[in-house]
Amino acid sequence: MLTMRYTHQQQTDLRLKHVNLEVHDNHTAHQTLGLSSRHLVVRRGRPFKVTMLLHGRVFNPQRETLIFTALLGGMSVEIPVMLSKDESISRWSAHIHPGERHSQPVTVHVCSPAKAPVGLYDLQVHIVCLDGQRSFAIGSFVLLCNPWLQYDAVYIPFEDQRNEYVKNDFGILYMGTPHNVISRPWSFGQYEQGILEICLNILQVSPQHSKDKQGDYLLRADPVYISRVVCAMVNCEDDRGVLKGNWSGNFKYGFNPTQWTGSADILKLWGRSNFSPVRYGQCWVFASVMCTVMRVLGIPSRVVTIFNSAHDTNGNLVIEEYYTNTGEKISMSKDSIWNFHVWVECWMSRPDLGPGFDGWQVLDPTPQEKSGGIFCCGPCPVKGIRKKRYDALYDAPFIYASVNADVVTVIVRDGLVLGRSVDTQRVGSHILTKNVGSDGPQSLTCAYKCNESTHATCERATVQSLEVSLKIEKVPTMGENICLFITVTNRANVPKVLKEHVNAQTKEYNGSPQGTFWEANKQLHIAPCAVLSVHHQIPYSEYENMLVGEGLLNVAVVIKDERTKERVLASEEFNITAPQISIEVIGGDNIQQKKEHSALVSFTNGFTMPLSSAVLTVEGSGLMEGKDQTKVYLLQPGQTIEKKVSFTPTTTGTKLLQASLAYNNSPTAIRSFQKVSVFA
Repeated sequence: MLTMRYTHQQQTDLRLKHVNLEVHDNHTAHQTLGLSSRHLVVRRGRPFKVTMLLHGRVFNPQRETLIFTALLGGMSVEIPVMLSKDESISRWSAHIHPGERHSQPVTVHVCSPAKAPVGLYDLQVHIVCLDGQRSFAIGSFVLLCNPWLQYDAVYIPFEDQRNEYVKNDFGILYMGTPHNVISRPWSFGQYEQGILEICLNILQVSPQHSKDKQGDYLLRADPVYISRVVCAMVNCEDDRGVLKGNWSGNFKYGFNPTQWTGSADILKLWGRSNFSPVRYGQCWVFASVMCTVMRVLGIPSRVVTIFNSAHDTNGNLVIEEYYTNTGEKISMSKDSIWNFHVWVECWMSRPDLGPGFDGWQVLDPTPQEKSGGIFCCGPCPVKGIRKKRYDALYDAPFIYASVNADVVTVIVRDGLVLGRSVDTQRVGSHILTKNVGSDGPQSLTCAYKCNESTHATCERATVQSLEVSLKIEKVPTMGENICLFITVTNRANVPKVLKEHVNAQTKEYNGSPQGTFWEANKQLHIAPCAVLSVHHQIPYSEYENMLVGEGLLNVAVVIKDERTKERVLASEEFNITAPQISIEVIGGDNIQQKKEHSALVSFTNGFTMPLSSAVLTVEGSGLMEGKDQTKVYLLQPGQTIEKKVSFTPTTTGTKLLQASLAYNNSPTAIRSFQKVSVFA
């Protein structure tokens, strides 16, 4: 209840004594509970209640008129209070229910248009009597997009999808390789204190707002415009954006991107630093922060991983990769293939493109190329990518190449090409997002790629008498040896003497491999029209100190026909599985709000080497304040680090209890999570 100040008038004058913005009821009706403790938060196109206690005499709607004014920046709109409901969704309206016309206090239902601009509004009321008008500032409210309203451009018609893509405050990110998909939890944190206000500030400090405030406010009615502004503001390449990217491996002046576990810490740090970029982010961090901002603003969003994502610098839809005659991958092209790349899909209609392009739109906030003069990418309709509509706004050619480019593999020695093959299916082989209502992945590959198999095929430039394949027995866990299986097929009617070269390199997910750390050579004899199997083993001791980043390896084999000099190559990229942290919630995973609970978190060092300066961190948005950390100077092989943590859930719903173990021997942390259900 807010008490208003007013100038002294005669006792018979009608004045505003109190106003109640009915925050709890409005937040419940508008699906905005928990988004802010400072502001009323409502969604466009749906009425919200304002209750006013008038003083001086009984309000008579036949004699007095109430007029509301909603102000956004320097813009304002007057909203006369009517005695009947206005059914229009194209203009602001306010009305008093028939049964409440002569009651005290007076309840007015205010409704914005379905295409009203998003932002922080001030609200005034004017009491117009025969003897003049009295005006009162009665508070402010935040207006968001409304995916529950069929007339809103972000309307998504299924309740389970609205719960997942708007209200859910945690997600699962998919990383690694198609052979070993790693599930990583992420806390979107949209219900944490101050996050909504920080997300609004992203719009306020954008270059678009600085250059033309009124124009920016007007354009905020359009989710296409909002998404491009946010996409550009998540990175800081040409504005006061949220995150600074860094793929150098040197994170001395900031945070290693692998350390982040949620968006809220990043957004709060950006807000506290007077909007200075937070150091550092990589693709999954950029995408996850953008997903948080879009969900806060009411635009359904999800984080999507593309495995084997192409960056086609010259736009010819061909990515070239080069290997030496001994199977070492070398960097000779500006094009690249990331083992995984993460971007965002947002749901909205696209009237600017005509029919057939509504629904999920790709937005990539990771700075790679400029779009319309700014570092953003999209929104581009997924349906447009599937239909190969390169003319669809925005950035369709770049996004299409990311999931559909061909890969040309070339074997070279001293500048001469010794062999060449084309793979038409490797790029975008798997496209995944978190499934609705579960922690498992949902495949989106068929949504992007029309009538195409997800199994890789290889086309040879010429008919060859040799074929080779390379597989691993199983994805190794850290500490295990790597078992390689190489199969050679002789399609000729003559026996062959072959030279085998096998090569292993470590690599980052977004770059070329580093130097060779293990190799093997062998002479082979194969009979006419025969199949030969060769086994190799890479000991753990060979790679334990070599891994970088996400623990990725590139292994290749080159088979050479000693007589004809014909060469064929097969390669495989895979990631090493990290060991698990045990998380056990004492008493089970169904827990009560505002009651103290505890969990036992432990990790046993299964490596053959000790872990130095190991730090076990436990955290959980909505479950515990801050982070609980335990440090062990040296964790010997077979030794266990264990911690009992206590926590008191503050909000209901499904929450994540996360644990991570960082240690000096590795640039990345070991991570695990446990999902809990909090009830009132």
